[in-house]
Amino acid sequence: MTVTLGINGFGRIGRSTLAHIAESARNDVQVVKINATGPIETNAHLLRYDSVHGRFSGQVTVNDNTLDLGRGAMQVMSSYRPEDLDWSGCDVVLECTGKFNDGKKSSVHMQQGAKSVLISAPAKNVDKTIV
Repeated sequence: MTVTLGINGFGRIGRSTLAHIAESARNDVQVVKINATGPIETNAHLLRYDSVHGRFSGQVTVNDNTLDLGRGAMQVMSSYRPEDLDWSGCDVVLECTGKFNDGKKSSVHMQQGAKSVLISAPAKNVDKTIV
């Protein structure tokens, strides 16, 4: 069974998570949606050329509002408001902005179609904390 992911926030954590998934041999995890503010071309460039982790080893293709790393096109959205996002089709949303680090705040992703949310920062009022 393939787990479908959405990534909310395409900074250091969101980009490095996507790069790791794309460069891995895993075929049971697929990123299908990304919420990244800023131009898609800029975000693609930042993914290709990471100043800490080095150059991304795969192909990065931008087409309108999609990003493709050779494992299928991912829809790229751009909104600061999680209630404007459509996470339908995502089993898990990775909350990587650092802004929605509370169970109630991050639950809006589930209201927008995600089945669950994994917060990448220390969080309050959540079901479980994993260190």
